[in-house]
Amino acid sequence: MKYMILRRADAFTEQESGPQPSAQLLEAMGTYHEKMHADGILRAAEGLHPSVKGARLKISKGKTEVIDGPFTETKELIAGFSMVELPSKQEAVDLVKRWPPLDGDVTLEIREVGCVGGCPGIEAEAAAAQAAKAAPALQPDARRYMVLLRSNGFSETEAIPDAGTMDALMAFNQAGVREGRILAGEGLRGSALGARVAFEGGKMSVIDGPFTEIKELIAGFWLIRANSLQDAIEWARRCPYPTAVDGEVEVEIRLVYEADEFDEFTPELRDAEERMRAQLLESGMQMTLAGAGGQA
Repeated sequence: MKYMILRRADAFTEQESGPQPSAQLLEAMGTYHEKMHADGILRAAEGLHPSVKGARLKISKGKTEVIDGPFTETKELIAGFSMVELPSKQEAVDLVKRWPPLDGDVTLEIREVGCVGGCPGIEAEAAAAQAAKAAPALQPDARRYMVLLRSNGFSETEAIPDAGTMDALMAFNQAGVREGRILAGEGLRGSALGARVAFEGGKMSVIDGPFTEIKELIAGFWLIRANSLQDAIEWARRCPYPTAVDGEVEVEIRLVYEADEFDEFTPELRDAEERMRAQLLESGMQMTLAGAGGQA
């Protein structure tokens, strides 16, 4: 089973200038990810820029409201994620319990990947498209963005979207893969199947789902390439979201970090990342060992 580990944001990761983790933290996170890779369970890991470089879209009955970052409700934000493949949620929890202590007081949310309607992930096709570099609409300096679909009552009760919506979504995803736009994408099961592991003051706590703060939860994501934030917004406007209720849905768009953006990213860490990135490309997803503030 696949699990997504979401590293929640905090004051450090939300610094507007962009946080610069120490060399020691980068090394600790690198070792943590290298161990997961060696064990054959790591599928991806990425860090997200502060929300000041992002935007939110509130879509209602064909109209879109765009809200520029930063966003003040830090605890609702995601600072990064990793994707792992493990037999059970308990093994995912045990993995997260070994999170590097140098990252300080953090909250990590574990969510099962998939959806009740059987929506397939698109990373295998995305890998082929990326390998072929089929991206005529993209500029050479195009960046990676995460489009995070916010949860609502529909997604949390694991209701099944109608067949027409799912068909439209699959066609949209397939077109994005062919264009070289979409690198990966997955749905997330309801939080009742998830857990949170929190580290605070040297103590650790584990809380099983479901979680009542639905607006803080994520129902799925796309990892895309776009020429700019505005380009990513235009892409997100067109998506036929499967969780829309009465035509209403909310998504958040966040810029993804690249390794060369960290001053303390050593040549050794860069070499290790490049090796793992090449190997993980087979599963259609890319990884970044760094991740601001050690995010997943």
